[in-house]
Amino acid sequence: MKLNTDKIAVFQEKLVPADARLAGWALLAHAFSIPAPVRKLTCVSDQHIRGSFRDDNTGWKVFDKRYWPGDTFADHLGFALRHEPLDLLILKRVLETIPQSDMEAFVRATPTGIPTRRGWYLYETLTGRKLDIEDAPNVSAVDLLDPKAYFTGKPWVSKRHRVRDNLLGTGRFCPIIRRTQTLSEFIEADLAAKARDTVGRTGAHLIARAASFLLLADSRASFEIEGERPPRSRLERWGRAVLQAGKNHLSLEETIRLQGVLIEDTRFVHTGLRPDGVFLGERDHTGDPLPEFIGARPEDLGDLMTGLLEANDRMRADEVDPVLKAAATAFGFVYVHPFQDGNGRMHRCLIHHVLAERRFTPPGIIFPVSSVMLDRIDDYRTTLQGHSGPLMPFIEWRPTAERNVEVLNDTRDLYRYFDCTAAAEFLYSCVRRTVEHDLPHEIEYLRRHDDAIQRIMGAVEMPDRLAENLVMFIRQNDGTLSKRRREGEFAKLENDEVTLIEDIVRDAYKGF
Repeated sequence: MKLNTDKIAVFQEKLVPADARLAGWALLAHAFSIPAPVRKLTCVSDQHIRGSFRDDNTGWKVFDKRYWPGDTFADHLGFALRHEPLDLLILKRVLETIPQSDMEAFVRATPTGIPTRRGWYLYETLTGRKLDIEDAPNVSAVDLLDPKAYFTGKPWVSKRHRVRDNLLGTGRFCPIIRRTQTLSEFIEADLAAKARDTVGRTGAHLIARAASFLLLADSRASFEIEGERPPRSRLERWGRAVLQAGKNHLSLEETIRLQGVLIEDTRFVHTGLRPDGVFLGERDHTGDPLPEFIGARPEDLGDLMTGLLEANDRMRADEVDPVLKAAATAFGFVYVHPFQDGNGRMHRCLIHHVLAERRFTPPGIIFPVSSVMLDRIDDYRTTLQGHSGPLMPFIEWRPTAERNVEVLNDTRDLYRYFDCTAAAEFLYSCVRRTVEHDLPHEIEYLRRHDDAIQRIMGAVEMPDRLAENLVMFIRQNDGTLSKRRREGEFAKLENDEVTLIEDIVRDAYKGF
C-alpha cells in the first residue's frame, strides 16, 4: 500500500522540522488518521546528519536522509520495528485499520526477516486475526523485545512465527519498560539488600517501632496527596490495608476487598468497578466538568482489569524486578481508574502489595513511598500527567445530567498499552530514598530518642510520659525548655535539673 509521504508542517500539534518528512510510527499514524498520541516522534531529513541521527530539542528524532525507507506501508512498518521504541498502541490501531492482505504481503516479502516475524506475531496477538500465511520456516527463533533495549519477561516460543514472546504482559494489557541507564543503575544498587542489611543491624523492638512510625507516615501522606486530612480512625484503616497487601493473590476480588478496607462508609460510594464515568480535574461555574484526565469507560473496565491482573501474574511468574513490576501494575491501575473513589490510594497500596509479595521490603516494614511522593508532589504529578495528558485530545466526551463525563468513542486501547519507563524511574527513585534515608533516619532517631529518655530518667525520676514530653518540647524550642513550660507542668524541676536535661537532649540529637 502506497502512503502519502508529502511533507507536513505540523503533526499532533508539534512543528515538524522543515527539512524532514514523517517516518515510522508518526507517518503511519498520520497516514491512517490514528486517534492516539505518538510518544516518540521520528522523521527523516533531506540532508546528511553526522552520526546518522540527532535528537532535536523540540522532541523529534531526525534521521539522516539515507534512512528514508520508501513510500509504502511495509516500508514504514519495517522502519518503525527496526529503529523506534515499540509502540503497541499505535501498532494495534494501524494493524486494525489496514486490509489484512497488506499485512500478508508484508510477511511474504521477507518471511524470515526479524522485523517481519515480530510484526507478524504482533499482528495476530493484538488483533486476534490469523493471517493466511504458512508457519515460518524452521529458522532460529528471535526475541520479540530486544533484552538490551527493554526489560522483559521470560520468553516462550511461538513456533508458528519463530518468535520468543518476552513481553511484560499480553495482547489484552501490556506495559513497556525501556532499559534506561537510570533504571539499570537502580537495579544494580540492590536496594532490597541494603534494606535487609539496615534491618539486620537493628534490634527487633526498635524495628517494630520504626515500622509503626513509617506506616503512619505513609498513611498520612497518602491522604494528603488527595488533599485530605482524615481522622486517626481512617489512617488506621489505611494502615490495615497496607499491612494486608501482598498476603493474598492479587485478583479483582482482592482489589475490591482492599477498597472496602480503605472506604468504610460506602453510603455514597459504589464499591467495585464503577458503573459510570470518572474524571480528574475541576468544574466550571455551572458545575460542569473541566477534566484533566478521564478514566476508561465503565463498559471496558472488566476486560481492562482482567488484562492488568493477567499482566501482573505474568510479571510475578517471570520474576520481573519487583519495583518495575510495582510501577507497571500500580500505574496501570491508576490510569484505568476503575473505582468511583479510592483509586489514588489503591494505586499506592498496590505498590506496597507488589514489594511485600516479592519480599523486596523486609518483613513487617513498609517503605513510606507515599511520603516521598508527597515531598515530590510536582514530580509525581508530572509523571502521571506525562502519560495521561497526551491521551486527552483523543478522548471524545460530553457532560452528563449528573455533571459527570460520558466518553463517546472507543478508548479501550488507550489504557491497554503504555510506556511505563518514566513511572518506573520515578518509583525507583522514591524507593531509593526510603531505603537510603527514611528507614535508617527513623531508626537513628529512635536510638537517639531512647538514649535521651534513659539518661533523663537516670538524672530525674519521673513518669515515662513526662520524660517524652520534655524531649519533645525541648526539641521544638531549639534545645531549650520554654519559659511557659518551665513555669507550667515542669515548675517542680530545679533550674540545674532543667539545664542538665537540656544538655542531655542537645547531646543526644547533636548532628541529627
